[in-house]
Amino acid sequence: MSSTFHGLQVAKRGMDAQQAALYTIGHNVSNANTPGYTRQRVSLETFPAYPAPGMNQTGTAGQIGMGVEASTVERIRDTFLDTQYRDETIKVGYWDARAGALEKMEEIMNEPTEDGLSAVFNQFFEAIQDVASHPSEAGARSVMIERAEAVGDTFSYLSTSLKTIQGDLQNERDVAVTQVNSLLEQINNVNQQIQNVEPNGYLPNDLYDERDRLLDEISKFMPVSLEYTKSSGNASATSEGVVTVQLQTSQGPITLLDGKTHQINAISLTTNQDSYVTGIHIGDEIRKPESFPQGKLKGLIEASGYIDSSGNRTGVYASMIDDLDEMAYEFVNWFNDKHEQGVTLDGENGVSFFNEISQKEGAATGIVIADKIKQNTNNIAAASSASSEDDGTGRKGDGQNAQLLSQFRQKVLINSGNGAVSLDGFYQSVIGQMSVDAQQANRLKSNSETLQGAVEQRRQSTSAVSLDEEMTNMIQFQHAYNASARMVTMIDEMLDKIVNGLGTGGR
Repeated sequence: MSSTFHGLQVAKRGMDAQQAALYTIGHNVSNANTPGYTRQRVSLETFPAYPAPGMNQTGTAGQIGMGVEASTVERIRDTFLDTQYRDETIKVGYWDARAGALEKMEEIMNEPTEDGLSAVFNQFFEAIQDVASHPSEAGARSVMIERAEAVGDTFSYLSTSLKTIQGDLQNERDVAVTQVNSLLEQINNVNQQIQNVEPNGYLPNDLYDERDRLLDEISKFMPVSLEYTKSSGNASATSEGVVTVQLQTSQGPITLLDGKTHQINAISLTTNQDSYVTGIHIGDEIRKPESFPQGKLKGLIEASGYIDSSGNRTGVYASMIDDLDEMAYEFVNWFNDKHEQGVTLDGENGVSFFNEISQKEGAATGIVIADKIKQNTNNIAAASSASSEDDGTGRKGDGQNAQLLSQFRQKVLINSGNGAVSLDGFYQSVIGQMSVDAQQANRLKSNSETLQGAVEQRRQSTSAVSLDEEMTNMIQFQHAYNASARMVTMIDEMLDKIVNGLGTGGR
């Protein structure tokens, strides 16, 4: 038969189990506002009944219950929702980086406004037409020079501003690489702590939370896949083990962190003298920038610029800077060529209006009016050198050459992806493409954030702490604890009767 103190043991187990549940509720309530915390629950199981089946079992009418025990403290978490959330976070990171870069570019280009490059060109165009209408007026010629300086200043301002933002993006890109490597180090440290705890049969739930939070963070930068390896020793069947983190690429996965060996393959970038990315190193693996998977890091690399497999500079800011250089180079060379064909107010052959630009790279910051033009407005070659009434020095008083110069926006041809287009058409195409790219980035960023928010809401409904629910559970376990304590009191009274109340008849 069972022990006289059987009831006390059952009640004690009940008190211990309810107490563990109450302590867990207190832990949940304390961390209700802790980022990344997952609510926990004590798993209660009935204790094996007495007697256990066997050859030497005690003869009784049947098995008697032995109470309850708290087997494990588990996290309430859905790994499928974690995977969905991280998939959407990858997209949010990529489109957020791209949208932010394009937003800054739109602010710099400032089109269409009265302060943009297009408006400055219009003013220069009007000034040339005034010279064509009044070729002998010094005032009109001075205004033309001022408007030309404004064109050069605007080109230079746009190019310099874009390069400044590009430099900021390159710094942000490098910081992102540092953050990824730091996150890998932190995940590795948590892995080691988990590996020290699990073989003892415990579930380090708070360490699991910290690791999941770090995995959420790293998924902003790049897509990763996870492989879990069970710990050795007396690890619980529900333990998660250590995690191996792999980067998913089109050429196959690359291990970033090996959970078994605790080896980290850090990420590093190789760049040229202009800080354009030429390659991405992951341990011994090398990937080209265009083949690197989507994420915030890829978005920053594309925004700041990289060297593609053909050896060309590309990227959001790199392309815009190159387009401005292309425009400036073609404009200056065409304008100088036509200006040299004219005749000055003094009847001399025309000279270059702008200083010569010999290469396209950096042309946008090199538009400078020639000294002869700035020193004497008469050197503006507004007249045509060809005339049926040539007096030996040309038609120096007419404005035919100035009229030709005023048509530069339609006459200058630039080779683009769709063939040769006018300077005006080329610039409109550049601004139009920028606007389309910005709209697409903002739209996809918004869509990704909406999907991410929906998944996060479902995840929080499962894993987040509900204070109302915890208060309800607190009352439930408190009553169960009180009932077990009352059981102890009742059994104590029974034992008191046995010990002190029986066997007094012979006294």
